[in-house]
Amino acid sequence: MESSNDQNSRSKRKTQLPPIPAKRYFTIGEVSELCGVKPHVLRYWEQEFTQLKPVKRRGNRRYYQHHEVLLIRRIRELLYEQGFTISGARARLDQAANVDPPEPSEFIVTMRREIQQVLDILRA
Repeated sequence: MESSNDQNSRSKRKTQLPPIPAKRYFTIGEVSELCGVKPHVLRYWEQEFTQLKPVKRRGNRRYYQHHEVLLIRRIRELLYEQGFTISGARARLDQAANVDPPEPSEFIVTMRREIQQVLDILRA
């Protein structure tokens, strides 16, 4: 019988993924390592999640962009850690996409205005 500490440390290890490097494109092997998911699972998820559309080049090789790596990590979290089914995860992602983005806070609005003023001064 495992203690709860063993179970907690194992679940923490599952969620600790390596940082995503600052690259424009990633191969399926790189994404597999970055997301802790095997390549055949990634190919399957492309069929199940319409949001996941890697660029295909030379001989049908897949190249994933940064936002797709983040999406794959989110799908992995929904399926493996939160226990969603494929259809449930798909519905959750669709629901999140349809939510209006939050209004920028007053601080952000003020900062944008001040940065714009600085840019105007520098251009003059």
